Amino acid sequence: MPNIKAKKKHLRQTKKRTVRNKKEVTKVKNILKKLRAAKPEEAKKMVPQAYSIIDKAIQNGYIKKTTGSRYKSRLAKLKK
Repeated sequence: MPNIKAKKKHLRQTKKRTVRNKKEVTKVKNILKKLRAAKPEEAKKMVPQAYSIIDKAIQNGYIKKTTGSRYKSRLAKLKK
């Protein structure tokens, strides 16, 4: 546990950010799992929603650009 006031604040901020980041990454992974488990007709309807969630995660820095591209590429293969 830090003794310096600024370091204590930094620790609090880090904890908040960690929770927020984990929540957003989990959201992305959950939509991918739902898509893989869905029937082909349902999956095609869910793909635009998944793309949107992935794009927002990339834009806000929760996942890297290349990771998001990989997820989207795999979804495109599932769609066919």
